[in-house]
Amino acid sequence: MSVIRVTAGILVMTAFCTMAKAELIGEVDTAFRWLGKDDRVVIEAYDDPKVQGVTCYVSRAKTGGVKGTVGLAEDRAEASIACRQVAEVQFLEKLPRQEDVFTERMSILFKRLHVVRVVDSRRNTLIYLTYSDKLIEGSPQNSISAVPVAHRTPVPVK
Repeated sequence: MSVIRVTAGILVMTAFCTMAKAELIGEVDTAFRWLGKDDRVVIEAYDDPKVQGVTCYVSRAKTGGVKGTVGLAEDRAEASIACRQVAEVQFLEKLPRQEDVFTERMSILFKRLHVVRVVDSRRNTLIYLTYSDKLIEGSPQNSISAVPVAHRTPVPVK
């Protein structure tokens, strides 16, 4: 009995971890590097873990070279986002008015990429904002995308 519970717990945790991870969709090289990977722009897909049927596509720069290949380079702060309804929208739980949905490390220390979901209840729309921050100084560069929800399906807010 306890083996079944442990196995079920591991499966649930694995499913939760994969929901919040980015899926690499594609990439293009932007600068040649003699050693390590080239500098590039990557396109990643993030499925909203609390809203089935919504996927956000984020494009951002990834630094190559030796430092970039081993994960020590600091990526640039610029990112672009486009979120779309890709299936019927279903809410898995009530949503807070604003929530950090995804974060991903952009440097070995202190710099992170964020995707924040903001609920516009008046217009029944989900707004997604991407930006980066740093422990001391973040970047004002940002990008937003909005996903309108069918009027017969109001967004459940906490």
